[in-house]
Amino acid sequence: MERYKSQTLKIYNTLTGEKEVFTPIHEGNIGMYVCGPTVYSNVHLGNVRTFMSFDVIFRYLQHLDYKVRYVRNITDAGHLTDDGDVDNDRFVKQSRLEKLEPMEIVQKYTVDFHKVLDTFNFLPPTIEPTATGHILEQIELTQKLIEEGLAYESNGSVYFDVQAYNKKGLNYGELSNRNIDELFANTRDLDGQTEKKNPQDFALWKKASPAHIMRWNSPWGAGFPGWHLECTAMSTKYLGETFDIHGGGMDLKFPHHECEVAQAKGCFGHAPVKTWMHTNMLTMNGLRMSKSTGNYVLPMDLVEGNNTFFEKKFEPNIIRFCFLQAHYRSVLDISNEAMLASEKGYNRLIEAYKLIQSLPVSASSSLAIASWKQSCYDAMNDDFNTPVLIAQLFEGIRYINLVNDKKETLSSEDITTLQETLHVFLSDILGINLEGSGNNSNITKLEGVIEMLIEMRNEARANKNWALSDEIRDRLAGLGIQLKDGKEGTGFTI
Repeated sequence: MERYKSQTLKIYNTLTGEKEVFTPIHEGNIGMYVCGPTVYSNVHLGNVRTFMSFDVIFRYLQHLDYKVRYVRNITDAGHLTDDGDVDNDRFVKQSRLEKLEPMEIVQKYTVDFHKVLDTFNFLPPTIEPTATGHILEQIELTQKLIEEGLAYESNGSVYFDVQAYNKKGLNYGELSNRNIDELFANTRDLDGQTEKKNPQDFALWKKASPAHIMRWNSPWGAGFPGWHLECTAMSTKYLGETFDIHGGGMDLKFPHHECEVAQAKGCFGHAPVKTWMHTNMLTMNGLRMSKSTGNYVLPMDLVEGNNTFFEKKFEPNIIRFCFLQAHYRSVLDISNEAMLASEKGYNRLIEAYKLIQSLPVSASSSLAIASWKQSCYDAMNDDFNTPVLIAQLFEGIRYINLVNDKKETLSSEDITTLQETLHVFLSDILGINLEGSGNNSNITKLEGVIEMLIEMRNEARANKNWALSDEIRDRLAGLGIQLKDGKEGTGFTI
């Protein structure tokens, strides 16, 4: 029997503001769309947090034996800056800055995106479409909205008519709970143009200036698609006019996802998504991550230790473990102390997990393993509550230590259940790469020994015992460990 038939999954729906029992539109099948990266720069840690949350959701739905079609797009065209100026297209600006063709920029940062996600052991989506690969579909949707009286052409650009949409009894602002009258009253036209009927109208198609590099032919002239339209085009193409789950960061709720709702309702006459899911933001040292303030670190800088915020490099499993200790709808704050605490807890969990095979076997069990196993499912069934799941996994580790110390007993069958459950939830669902975890604690111990030898060498140098100082350096070098003396002290590479 499929596992989902024995579990009751509840998901918080942004649209209703409530946790709802999840029932897919088509039994046993789930369509899930997640807004992917805009590939004009390196993927940042906030992106990683969002995509990691949906990676775990994808993993759990598959574990429940659902057949999941997971679509995550690549935005490689049409992403304007907030002022709406076509000359500030992010891809064009970055191509000028790096002196590369726009599609070279796209390729460069798409490769970076995939490299980062592979580093953190993400599963690939079922389909990963691009905006540039679906220009025709976006033009067709734009024409449909014009025919429905919900869009208009102006000077070679096409805009969605928000007032016309609301006059049809529809509600622009329903997803983000915004009052449309207040939006009209308090918004000034950032476009700096008179093309739009009102400031809240958003671009479906933008006219390209003669100097604009990324451009396609359309019924309205050469141009490029608006950012919001691509997701409507690709999600409905691969998942149908109504699908189960649409996800993304909370920063996309308005206007991006609000525009998606309006576009789909305008084209198809009904809501496009059953359940909307939004992840919360990532902060560092209690402050918002921002390039402008310098409170910023890239994912690979955290892995490789190339930053000034963290005292050491952290293995991808540790970072993943740290991220998943916060619920996806909660703010996640990372710091040096938080990472060190996560490393300590993670190592304790893995060390105990490795004890399972050597546990003493008894004829009967004094611990309720079946009940504990269901508690792991209960955590994930409660809106994918990974922090509660991790707490339950540590409860399983407590069982291991009790049995190992001969304070409790487990039968052979329950030991097998305990091991299989820990493996499934750690590896298959949380995405911890257990194959790369066996040496983690040993590496930590090795680093501690090296630090001790560095201290001994520093003491020898202070006492002008150059022979001992050189011997420590040379013998470490013979083992492939290079010491690096600098103003900040002595570091090392293995």
